[in-house]
Amino acid sequence: MSDKQLQATVKNQTQISAIWIIPVLAMFIGTWMLFQFVYSTGPEITLKMPTAEGIKVGKTEIRSLNVKVGVVTGVKLNEDYDSILVTARMNKDARRMLRDDTLFWVVKPRIGSEGISGLDTLLSGAYIQLQPGRSATEKREFTVLEQPPVAPADAKGLRIVLTHELAGKLAVGDPVIYKGFTAGRVEKVSFDVTRQKAFYQIFVFQPYDDLIRKNTRFWINSGLSLDMGAEGVKLHFGSLESLISGGVSFSVPEGEEAGEVVAEQHARFRLFDNLKQMNEERYNQYVEYLMFFNESIRGLNAGAPVEYRGLRIGTVKKVPFSRAKKDYDFHSTKIPVLVRIELERIYDSRQDVSVERFKQMIRKEFAFGLKGELKTGSLLTGALYIDIDYNEPDKAYKKSFFDDYEIFPTKPGGFTEVQKQFTDLLKKLNGLPLNETADSLNRSLKTLEQSLTSFNQATLSVQKLIDKKETQSLPAEVQASLQKIQQTLDSFSPDSTVYQDLDGALKQFEQAMIELQPVLRQIKDKPNSLVFGDEKTQDPVPAKGAK
Repeated sequence: MSDKQLQATVKNQTQISAIWIIPVLAMFIGTWMLFQFVYSTGPEITLKMPTAEGIKVGKTEIRSLNVKVGVVTGVKLNEDYDSILVTARMNKDARRMLRDDTLFWVVKPRIGSEGISGLDTLLSGAYIQLQPGRSATEKREFTVLEQPPVAPADAKGLRIVLTHELAGKLAVGDPVIYKGFTAGRVEKVSFDVTRQKAFYQIFVFQPYDDLIRKNTRFWINSGLSLDMGAEGVKLHFGSLESLISGGVSFSVPEGEEAGEVVAEQHARFRLFDNLKQMNEERYNQYVEYLMFFNESIRGLNAGAPVEYRGLRIGTVKKVPFSRAKKDYDFHSTKIPVLVRIELERIYDSRQDVSVERFKQMIRKEFAFGLKGELKTGSLLTGALYIDIDYNEPDKAYKKSFFDDYEIFPTKPGGFTEVQKQFTDLLKKLNGLPLNETADSLNRSLKTLEQSLTSFNQATLSVQKLIDKKETQSLPAEVQASLQKIQQTLDSFSPDSTVYQDLDGALKQFEQAMIELQPVLRQIKDKPNSLVFGDEKTQDPVPAKGAK
């Protein structure tokens, strides 16, 4: 055996140190925690608000049906410094609620047409309400509404847009009323600068949406309306809610067919100022005429009725029709008034009466004396209206026009005729010889008094004649006749009732004539003093003498 030296073989062997278990385990735990955090954390959203009033970072909650679904994490101004950007972290389960039609608004104490709401936030603070959307499109940026929505986007009902020339007629939340029942609410108010029109979007709840028909009309319900016109004074009260906040009412005009049910969303209708305007402007077939009046039109306003024997057939449209021009003759020129004869007030809507046919028919009636005149509709308000009726036939009538409008014949109003007759009467009274008549009456009274005195003396003479013995010896027939004469004469003696009554009547008549003389003198000097009174002449004031 050889003494050969043994050598060890060295091999490089890689080993993982146990110390690495700790960082690997920490990395795994951190990754798992990060995954759990990301998985359990909901999305972050941005809300645009006009102001951050009541919003507090970390405290203000976002709720849906009073359940917390998120919290505000940040508040800052936008780049233009005109609004607030609020960032909020939502819960994991709230992710599917964030759709394109999701709505947000701030819940705080409010006083509106529906009453007082949000009183619970006085202690807990304001919070942001979320109304989930139903759209398939997700969204992370929203604009917070200033008012709570009337109805969700998928609510059952009908949305309608009402148009008006002026803004401010309705406000968000105002009621939509049908015969006293609240059938909907005003959802949105906007104004189109280009078209210069206001748009009011309303939502009509089910089942009231079936009441919206093709011929439905909408008008502003002020709750309290006072109309003082030719038809008198009319006062109308609405519901308590409409009295406080107003609203809009709708209905199908009386006498019209309702038409088909409106199923189209956002269909447009005109918004009238009131019920009266709606009733007056719902007539589409009409003929316009010009009436010229040679009298005062004070009290005649646009909208006044045009009647035929008590039946309204039209409306006054413009008073006066045109302004005076530079060469206006105030002495002879009459005042033009534009009127509208509405065919649907005269004929049934189912009758086919064209405008041209009506013009030909009424033009024939002008020759038979059909004319218009002003009449007083209300003594309380002094409002006038135009009455159309037949008068004396006018065989010489010829149609005439003014500014492309046919002229409707007129005649002076009844009150004007009364004024004219009264003026003529005063002129006749002024021409009477009143002073001479009064003097003649006085002379007649004196003559009558003298006659009574002579008659009394004759009575005494007859009495003496009867008392004589010669008279007593006359035949009984003659004596009886004389006694009857005596009785008749006794009835006219100064002590008799007939004499005293006649004498008193004559004295009263004489006193009345004396008292009437100043009145007759006043009528002679100023005939219209009985109507307008007599202006009292003030006592003369001595002028200040020169020093």
